[in-house]
Amino acid sequence: MSDSRAADVAAIQAVLVASYKAWEAGDADGMVAHYTEDATAIMTGSLRGSRDVIRESMALAFAGPLKGTSTYNRQLSLRFVGRDAAIVVSESGILFPGQTEVADAGKVNATWVLEKRGGQWLIAAYHNSPALAPER
Repeated sequence: MSDSRAADVAAIQAVLVASYKAWEAGDADGMVAHYTEDATAIMTGSLRGSRDVIRESMALAFAGPLKGTSTYNRQLSLRFVGRDAAIVVSESGILFPGQTEVADAGKVNATWVLEKRGGQWLIAAYHNSPALAPER
């Protein structure tokens, strides 16, 4: 890995960590601070089609069902797509107050698409789905 890629990896990981910390603080503005204006997020089968929509939905969630939550995140991979795009895959889950672990049934596989704009890495898209296939 070249020095520039190592710096890019560190910058991408810092963006993700900032988003996780903002979630833990219940800070919707901070959570989307590193999202592009035209970012998309697909969570629980719903499409959120801009940074503003993502922020609004997270603010409502932090004031309601996600109040006091934090997240579990384990990066599974990071790969670059050209010079200015990267895909991160993680295993993630929501930790509700009092929980120290996320049950397997609550874990999701998440895909983060990041884009380097103006020298800064930003989240352009996020999608998650259950980590375990439903039992048949």
